Amino acid sequence: MSTSLDGAAPVVEPLKTPAFVAVDLGATSGRVMLGVLDGGRVELVECGRFANGPVDSGDGLRWDIESLWAGILDGLRAAGTLAARTGVEICGIGVDSWAIDHGLLGPDGRLVGDPWCYRDARTDGVADRVYERIPFERHYAVNGLQHLPFTTEFQLVAGADGGLGSAEWARASRLLLVPDLITYRLTGRQVAEVTNASTTGMLDVRTRTWASGLLEQLVGEYPGLSGLGERLPELVEPGTVVGPLTDVVREMTGLGPVPVFAVASHDTASAVVGTPLPEEGTAAYISSGTWSLVGVELPGPVLTDASREANFTNELGVDGTVRYLRNVMGLWILDECVREWTAADSPGANGPPVDLDVLLADAAAEPGGRCLLAVDGDEFLAPGDMPARVRTAIRRSGAEVPDTRAALARVVLDSLAEAYAGVVRQAGELAGTEIRAVHVVGGGSRNELLNRLTAQASGLPVIAGPAEATALGNVLVQARASGVGPQTLAGLRAVVRESTDLRMF
Repeated sequence: MSTSLDGAAPVVEPLKTPAFVAVDLGATSGRVMLGVLDGGRVELVECGRFANGPVDSGDGLRWDIESLWAGILDGLRAAGTLAARTGVEICGIGVDSWAIDHGLLGPDGRLVGDPWCYRDARTDGVADRVYERIPFERHYAVNGLQHLPFTTEFQLVAGADGGLGSAEWARASRLLLVPDLITYRLTGRQVAEVTNASTTGMLDVRTRTWASGLLEQLVGEYPGLSGLGERLPELVEPGTVVGPLTDVVREMTGLGPVPVFAVASHDTASAVVGTPLPEEGTAAYISSGTWSLVGVELPGPVLTDASREANFTNELGVDGTVRYLRNVMGLWILDECVREWTAADSPGANGPPVDLDVLLADAAAEPGGRCLLAVDGDEFLAPGDMPARVRTAIRRSGAEVPDTRAALARVVLDSLAEAYAGVVRQAGELAGTEIRAVHVVGGGSRNELLNRLTAQASGLPVIAGPAEATALGNVLVQARASGVGPQTLAGLRAVVRESTDLRMF
């Protein structure tokens, strides 16, 4: 394998079957996947899985980066062992994760504190205060982002001028989003990959560069953020070679000088690469997991007044594309209900253990249409006793409160399906695109009841799969950059179709 020092794609001449490692970090778990590219297909093998979740640090909810790092190293060691045993060659590593959250590094390159979790309450009310000084219209015209109360920009303001995190900001010399932070630990190089950077509120969606004017205005309103622009790293596009593994990581994992690529590091951006969308752009996608991201892929942003008022977001994708979408709360509500029913010490654990397959089968047998909840309500954002909050929302709607877990789950899934259908319709109207099908990828693509309800609510065929779209997209961007995969986005998606058993509802 020849490597490049200037960020250009290396030319891979593997002596063995090429394989790529996808480090895929989610808000509830992380995993390390080995993707073997052979015969126009990708076979994914899980080499490590580890728990993740916000930790109450005493001053708020944060992410345990050291725990994630330990799980990643274990997974890389396992991937190396598997590659040696099966005779494949690891030709690259790429990292993707959830968006928005970030770590702050001191001058010594070390974290000044664990990253804050977007679900922490310290951002409550911050966005409204910012909009009073810099209107939402001004933000949208530059960054194209939907309003979310916990965007990176608002997290930074929450820590400015003596707020929680202000001492850490004062000590920081660099801001790195979560996947960029892990990539830095792997390579020693500090960069920001654009698909994830586009979720911060601080990127110009038209130029794919940091929004210098907006940043200057923000610092002018909040002097505690002085030096913000200097703390932001160099931007890179998906497929860039960030660097080889450091000597320290090689020693810890047993791997050689494997190149680390900036992939589409926002997990949804990787998932959209791994979605078998048609070339003509007539299908919507739902990246279905803890959050559900519902939208269409476009060649450029939609920055109209109607788009802003509908709270649609323009996030960047590979090859100059834009992921035009809206966040829907997703399976978080159901997952939290199941967690509450399962946890021995929780108020809701007053029945038998929950078997998810049985719960969904029982929910399918329940009558639909009992009521529809606004699943994006702020009351569902935080963890803790979700069944009680769902019951309260149902009671407030005037509907009869279900007396079984299955009936409660059916209300949640009916509500999700209706929310999905509404966003799909709006996306097509605002983008001027006729949508003829919906592709559901991610873990939620396995939820047959939700897929069927979404097809019914939208009146469109729902194509489910792949469940591993994020890992596939991660691997395929690496393969293309290495020169061993198809060079077009359509070609990458053809590999996805060959590698996946799709199901239609």
